[in-house]
Amino acid sequence: MSNQKDYTKASVVVVGAGPAGLAAAITLKNQKPDLDVCVLEKGEEPGGHNLSGAVLEIAPLRKLLDRIDSGWSESDDAQEVLSRTVDHDDVRFLLGTKVSLPVSISIRMAKLLRIGFGQMDHRGDYIVSVSKLTKWLDKIARGMGIEVLYGFAVEDVVMDSDNGRAVGVKLVDQGRDRDGKPQQNYVPGETIKADVVVLAEGCDGLVTEKYVTSAGLSRQANPLFSVGVKELIEVSEDQYKKFGDGRVVHAMGYPLWTPIVGPGMFGGGIMYAFGENKIAVGMIVGADWKYCDFNPQDALVRFKEHAFVKQFIEGGTVVEAGAKMIPEGGYFSIPRDRQTQSVGKSNVLILGDSAGFVNMLKIKGLHNAIHSGMLAGEAVAATMSDPQKAAVKYTELLTASPVEKEMRSGRNYRQTVAKFGNLLGFPLSVCSNLLPKFEIEKDYEAMTGAKYQFKCENDFDKDAFTAVARTEHREEQVCHCEVRDTSLCVEKCPEAYGRPCIIFCPAGVYELIQGEMKPANPSNCLHCKTCQNKCPYDNLRWQVPEGGGGPRYENM
Repeated sequence: MSNQKDYTKASVVVVGAGPAGLAAAITLKNQKPDLDVCVLEKGEEPGGHNLSGAVLEIAPLRKLLDRIDSGWSESDDAQEVLSRTVDHDDVRFLLGTKVSLPVSISIRMAKLLRIGFGQMDHRGDYIVSVSKLTKWLDKIARGMGIEVLYGFAVEDVVMDSDNGRAVGVKLVDQGRDRDGKPQQNYVPGETIKADVVVLAEGCDGLVTEKYVTSAGLSRQANPLFSVGVKELIEVSEDQYKKFGDGRVVHAMGYPLWTPIVGPGMFGGGIMYAFGENKIAVGMIVGADWKYCDFNPQDALVRFKEHAFVKQFIEGGTVVEAGAKMIPEGGYFSIPRDRQTQSVGKSNVLILGDSAGFVNMLKIKGLHNAIHSGMLAGEAVAATMSDPQKAAVKYTELLTASPVEKEMRSGRNYRQTVAKFGNLLGFPLSVCSNLLPKFEIEKDYEAMTGAKYQFKCENDFDKDAFTAVARTEHREEQVCHCEVRDTSLCVEKCPEAYGRPCIIFCPAGVYELIQGEMKPANPSNCLHCKTCQNKCPYDNLRWQVPEGGGGPRYENM
């Protein structure tokens, strides 16, 4: 709890300059132009920390932009960001390394029959770069007079102990050395006072989760996650034409699961046309995998080697790459106030991926992030005379919105698959909402000593991966990756699991040095936070580093 008395003041502080946070700020400023709205982002530049698939349902974005400028669709930004619609939605089941079975027709039949997984039909949606979309929204926000500050990492929500309301946010200290001692460039983290705090920092946000704990918010079910790794590959003109400019591919099966014989992991591969002879190729894996030697990047390699995928990308050059986590827990994992059931509490609102608004039946959450941001902006605008009612108003708007309808439609889907496994879980997921809510273990609890049968012979080149993610941090700062009990890494983990953190971290942060497990390369960190959700002993913790560090995505 901060005891600082001198505050920098804003009417509303938004933590996170992603699509959800910027949508909230834009909506609020449009309705209340005189309000001081400040958006704080730990990344160095707009869109630098934003990565997704991404296939976008445009309705929420169109509604947001229509309020600002009726001619927005003719702008250069719109022409660049929304230049590509999905005209070929290709869903496939991969068997082994050569067989590819098209199953798109089953998705379309399910859609006609109003069966849940029919929502996976993406035709008519837009293929977008979330980084570029965020840059566009940032430009709009700043043009409206919203203060969007980059390189400012938030450490905590500051609470008033007398009434339990937030009074602002505390920034991370800058200029401490590796031992935590102030250097010549030391700047203590300011406290920015605000009437309302909006948390929109993305999946498994550290500030959000600290607030969930301190404010006593609860979830009906454990949050579940997946890990996504993505590469943007430049291919030949002939390969790109063969793939198709408006095509997206979602693949199930190999190398994550094969019927009967295993392995059995939730997730699949993606391929999206990205223009300029570039194809986005990625792998999304449920973080409840059980294989101690598994790395999602190994699965990405195997996916790229499959005959169906290889024909389009062989000989191509990886020009950008990145990793992030995705919230999969769904409706039951949304953090709520115990008394009012609001998403947030009093004058603190939780949006987008921070709240977990990803619809796993669609494998999409970007549209919900934007929509929840708009609803948050409307709620704050309506309650500025009594800010402690903001979270309740926001939740009322959510409940009446398509966001709530979507989240309820898939409320038991991911849990059903996790409970029964892929072979039985996927068929049962058709009627998952008729089944009871299952208690599912946390992702790290699923780890076993079992080995992944499609492990690559050579180690994945993580250095090359992080190089094209353009990630960096100031070397002389407090390490933001913490091993809580090093004795576990020496005495128990090697025999039971073989030190999986060395393997699964997509940036190669953790190493064994002279018999001791260390976060040896924290400057490589991609801020995905896989480490603190997958260590089988729950022994790793990710802290917010100084502002400005991390990946610098341009087209992800």
